[in-house]
Amino acid sequence: MSAAEKPNAIIRRRRRELVVGAVLLLALALLPLPIDNVYLRGLMVLMLLYAGLSQGWNILGGYCGQISLGHAVYFGIGAYTSAMLFTTLGIPSTLGMFAGGALAALAALLVGWPCFRLSGHYYAIATLVVSMMVLLLMTNWDFVNAAMGITIPFRAESWIQLQFRVAVLPFHYVMLAYAAVAWLIAWVVEGSRWGFIWRAVKDDVTAAQSLAVRVFPSKMAAAAISGGITGVGGALYTQYVGFIDSESGFGLPLSVLIALPAVVGGVGTLWGPFLGAAVLIPVQQLTVAWLGSAGNGIDLMIYGALIMSLALLRPQGLVSLFGVRSQAGGDVTVGEEVVGETAEAEVVDNA
Repeated sequence: MSAAEKPNAIIRRRRRELVVGAVLLLALALLPLPIDNVYLRGLMVLMLLYAGLSQGWNILGGYCGQISLGHAVYFGIGAYTSAMLFTTLGIPSTLGMFAGGALAALAALLVGWPCFRLSGHYYAIATLVVSMMVLLLMTNWDFVNAAMGITIPFRAESWIQLQFRVAVLPFHYVMLAYAAVAWLIAWVVEGSRWGFIWRAVKDDVTAAQSLAVRVFPSKMAAAAISGGITGVGGALYTQYVGFIDSESGFGLPLSVLIALPAVVGGVGTLWGPFLGAAVLIPVQQLTVAWLGSAGNGIDLMIYGALIMSLALLRPQGLVSLFGVRSQAGGDVTVGEEVVGETAEAEVVDNA
């Protein structure tokens, strides 16, 4: 493909992504209507929630290459902020979730300020340590009711308060909007100057610095966007279940569960988090529902075996089944068409 044809190919691909996204959005909006089973509707709600959460993680861990094991911190901050504002000041949840997202983004900047001095597995370990410290703090902090957690009181059926007595369908559309916005942010970022810079940083930090890339500010920007998306998801989760405590909001398993859909679906790809969530979340929930405590850990064995099988058979993620893969250098292959999104070239153009 000639240099002149590459921009046109990229534009065509991105337009196709928007069309596919719109069709998928419509399909997901219609999907729960013929389903009367409350459990299945709840399953779709969780799938959409984790698709959005993992998309947020993918911005930092996928595009920028900074593997975080502490995203539960941002989830919990968003959840607790919204819950505290709602229970103590009566601020509607639709406003509280944005406050939670803003504080989560600020927290991501505070965590990134010292931790981004590290790289590779040292950074991942640092985020894990931060997550454990915050979990210990929240478990013993009386101001947020310590380990007892916060129960969200039901006041009235309201879209503004995001409270519905028994209906699950409204939350389906709330989570669908959340996942759609997270996907759209990732789509915009992927084709922006920041997206190319992050992929250059992920591929080779030294080479990126030689091309006048400001590595530290670029990482901080990715962390803020990623943390903000995760914080909003935490606030929505709290309103959905009506309760949040330190373990459910800041626990290590949550950090892993946020990252897994992107890892299994395809790290650094637009569709990876959604595909991963569509497979992992139903499997996790259904194995627990079918086996539960009587399974003596069999549900965890099945879940783990599935993840290992996918990692071995499809190391590039589930998106590789559709001919989409993310390459270290930033090139994206769609079917047999190679679209030359070379990050370094774009950085030079914009430096």
